[in-house]
Amino acid sequence: MSSWSGGDAESVAVPCEGPVARHLLPDSAEVTASGRLEIGGVDLESLADEFGTPLFVYDEATLRARCRAVVRAFGPGSAYATKAFLCRAMAKLAIEEGLRLDVSTHGELGVALSAGAEPGDIVFHGNNKSDAELAAVVGLGTARIVVDSFDEVERLARLVDPRRIGSGQQVLVRVNPGIEAHTHEFIATGQEDSKFGFSLASGAAEKAIDALRGLRGVEVVGVHAHIGSQIMRLESFARVAGVLAPVVAARGLAELCVGGGLGVAYLSDEEAPTIEEWADAVHAECARAGLTPSVQVTAEPGRAVVATAAVTCYRVGTVKELAGIRNFVAVDGGMSDNPRPVLYGSGYEAFLPRCVGADRPYAARIVGKHCESGDVVVAEARLPGDVKVGDALVTPVTGAYGFSMASNYNRVGRPAVVFVGDGRARVAVRRETVDDLLRLES
Repeated sequence: MSSWSGGDAESVAVPCEGPVARHLLPDSAEVTASGRLEIGGVDLESLADEFGTPLFVYDEATLRARCRAVVRAFGPGSAYATKAFLCRAMAKLAIEEGLRLDVSTHGELGVALSAGAEPGDIVFHGNNKSDAELAAVVGLGTARIVVDSFDEVERLARLVDPRRIGSGQQVLVRVNPGIEAHTHEFIATGQEDSKFGFSLASGAAEKAIDALRGLRGVEVVGVHAHIGSQIMRLESFARVAGVLAPVVAARGLAELCVGGGLGVAYLSDEEAPTIEEWADAVHAECARAGLTPSVQVTAEPGRAVVATAAVTCYRVGTVKELAGIRNFVAVDGGMSDNPRPVLYGSGYEAFLPRCVGADRPYAARIVGKHCESGDVVVAEARLPGDVKVGDALVTPVTGAYGFSMASNYNRVGRPAVVFVGDGRARVAVRRETVDDLLRLES
C-alpha cells in the first residue's frame, strides 16, 4: 500500500503518503469497522490508555508462529538468540516451542534459568566470557558453550573436570568464515577484521578444534558461524554453509550452525526472505558441498523471530511546525527505548492506531523527549494530516533490539512490555518507576 525509496536495510528511506503496509504488522493485526487497529484481539489505543506509554506490545501468536517455523525449517536443536528480546515470558515461550536459548552473559543466563530453562536448553556465547560465567555454565552439566578464543580454551582447561563422568562438556567452535555480509558495519561480524571467532583463512579455527579435542572432559560437537545481523541476501548464508561444510566433514563433526542474522522488513516497500527460504538456501548449499544428512544443520535467529511480532505505542506531546524547514512531532519515548535510529540510521514507519488505514500526507520528523538533537525515532515520517497532541502513535517492527537495548538515559524508566492474544493482555515486564531507579543507590 505504501512505497518507499531507499537502499540498505540500515538506512533512512523517504516515505510516501499511503497507509502503512500490512506485512509490517503482527500476524493477528486487524482493522475494525471504525478503522482502529487491534492486535491479538485487543484495541491498541485501549492498551496505551490502560498500561501507559511508551509501551511494547507483543503478539503472542506471531512469536509462536516464528518459533515453530524455525523448528520446522531447521529441525530440533536450533536456538533463539535472546539478545534480540529477552524476558521470562519470552524465554518460556521459546522453550515451549522447541527452541534452545542462545545467551551470552550471566544476566541472560539467569533470566533463562529463572524462566524454567533446563541446562540442555542453554547455548552460551560471547567473545569475552569471564571465569565466573564459564564456571556457571560448566556447572550446569549439559549446557553448550560456543568457544570464541584461545584464552577461552585455556580457561576451559582449568574449569572442566577431566574425570567428568558421562559425556564431556559440549562445545562448538565459533569460526570466522571471512565473509562480509551486506549490512551495517557495526552489525557485521563474519569478516576477517572482527572481534568474534577463530579465523578460518589463517588456520586458527582448525587449531582451536584440535586444542579442544585435546582436553579431557570436553566434547567438540560442531562449528558455529554468525556473519552479522539484518542480512537480506540469502547467498550470504549459503556461502557460510559452503565454507563450513568442508571443515565439518573433514573433522567428522556432528553439527553445523549457521548462526542467525536473517533480516526483516522495516519499511513498506521492503520484502525480507522467510525463515523457510533461509533454511532452503542453507540446506541446498550443504547438499552441494557434499555434507551428509547425518550432520545436523542448525540456526540461531533472533530478529526474525521477534521483530515483526511487536509494535511500540507512544503518546504525542508536542507538534512543532517550523515554516519552510521541518515539522517535529515529539513523543514520550525515544532513543532510550529504540536506539537503532541513532546507532545505525535505521528507518521505521509510523501511524496512528485510531486510523491505521488512513493516508499519511503530513511530513514530519518524529523525535523523542531526551536532551539530544539526535534523539530521533523516525527521521522522515508521514502521518495523517490531523495528528495532534495526545494522539497515540505507533512504530511497527520494534520487537527486536528495542526493549533489549533500552536505557535509563535522562533517568527515564524503561517501558512496560505486554503480551496480547485471544482478546487478552498480560504484563510481561512492568514499567520501571523512580523507586526502581533509586533502588541500587546508596
